[in-house]
Order: sequence, then C-alpha cells, then structure tokens
Amino acid sequence: MTSQEFHFDCRRHAERGVLEVVPCIDRVPLTNLIDQFETDAGMQPAGDAYGGLIPQFFRFGPMEDHFHGRSTGAIGPKTPVLGCECGEWGCWPLMASITVTSDHVTWDSFEQPHRKTRDYSGFGPFHFDRHQYDDAVKALSATVSSNET
Repeated sequence: MTSQEFHFDCRRHAERGVLEVVPCIDRVPLTNLIDQFETDAGMQPAGDAYGGLIPQFFRFGPMEDHFHGRSTGAIGPKTPVLGCECGEWGCWPLMASITVTSDHVTWDSFEQPHRKTRDYSGFGPFHFDRHQYDDAVKALSATVSSNET
C-alpha cells in the first residue's frame, strides 16, 4: 500500500479571524482536491463550497480522537474532515470514514450528508503512514491548544 504525505494547514479564517484547519494530502489542500473532484463530476453546487474545520466554533474534543475517527457529536459514524466555507462544519461538511491500524491510517467512504445521492466512490481512498499521520495530529493538537482562548 502506497502512503500519501499528510499534514495540516493551520491558518486564520479570512473573514472570521479564527484558526482554520485544512488537511493536506501530498501538499494539496483537501479543499482543492474535493472542489476538483466535484467540479469534474458535474456536481452542483461545486467549487469553493468547503472550508477547514474551526475548533473554536465546535468542541471536536482532542484532535487525536477526532482524526482517529473517535470524535463524538458528529453526524453518524463518519468524521467531518472539512466544513463549509462559512466556517460551520454542520452547514456543508465533507465526511469520511477514518480507519486506524498499527501501521496505516485510511480515509475513505467520503460523503456529503446533505446530498445523499452524490457518488464519492471515485474520491480516495487516501492511505497515510501511521507515524507520519500521528506526528501531524500531534502538531495540530499543539497549535489548537496554543490558540484556545
């Protein structure tokens, strides 16, 4: 299994000024990857619909739990990996199944819960080296902790 590079882009939300967390796969923001997939698939609406997660707006719990698929308060068994461009994850989330083994982390079974008929079977799966992924999540946890008010 080939692993992709994983990290988080932590930046200030353009309009809200709060920390926004965007997962990146092979150095490409997940927002760009999903925009391209939805646009190419002819989905409407598509393009610029997603934004990063904003921990200050929703208590995701420990980042380790959230990004290992153990977060509480989400819609069903899947984990929100992106939110709406407006900053609220529940408005227009991208959900994924996150599977963690001793060596790998896999993101697959993507869905847009507000558009159940959309087919995301061609998006992903994404496979990450567990150690590299955990290092990225630990760095994210430190960033989120230092930005809490």
